[in-house]
Amino acid sequence: MSEAERRIRPADVLSLAEFETLRRAKRATLVAMKRDRRVAVGPFATFYFENYETMWWQVHEMLRIEKGGASQVADELDAYNPLIPQGRELVATLMFEIDDAAERDRWLTRLGGVEHTVTLQLGGRAILAEIADARSGERTTEGGKTSSVHFLRFAFDAEAIARFRDATQPVLLGIGHENYGHLAVLPAAVRQVLAKDFG
Repeated sequence: MSEAERRIRPADVLSLAEFETLRRAKRATLVAMKRDRRVAVGPFATFYFENYETMWWQVHEMLRIEKGGASQVADELDAYNPLIPQGRELVATLMFEIDDAAERDRWLTRLGGVEHTVTLQLGGRAILAEIADARSGERTTEGGKTSSVHFLRFAFDAEAIARFRDATQPVLLGIGHENYGHLAVLPAAVRQVLAKDFG
């Protein structure tokens, strides 16, 4: 994918009518693709690694739900283009998925600053996650409660990309918060898919 294709442009956005005609087929394709872009860490944290296709879909779904028409397009592109990896990074949406609202609230209150404890470990080298979109602001309140959704970026250099692609090197995705310390090994299928995000 070229640099130009790593941004959703206004010309890439379909009309609502066009999107509706292909939405079902596109959704089925996206669900299959996202299967190998998803990694669970611990009992209720899930990372969804984003790319052009996932963000294209999100833009269209927001336009479909809010029905803001052409005037809404620029805002959606501003919101979702920063979440498309640009060739030397991985970008993920971290979600704390707890169905019970009271239990979710209890956990999020205990996980203040969790977004600053996320790492990808590549054969002994750790890459600390950064906030993917500074405009979204701090995701933990002054009272210490974090959000259930975080947008994170892992910046890679050439050595880190080589380690990620080297099947002999373990890759671990971890959260090191004192109240939620968990690691997950990235499966080979996930690594193969995510390696395509590098230019």
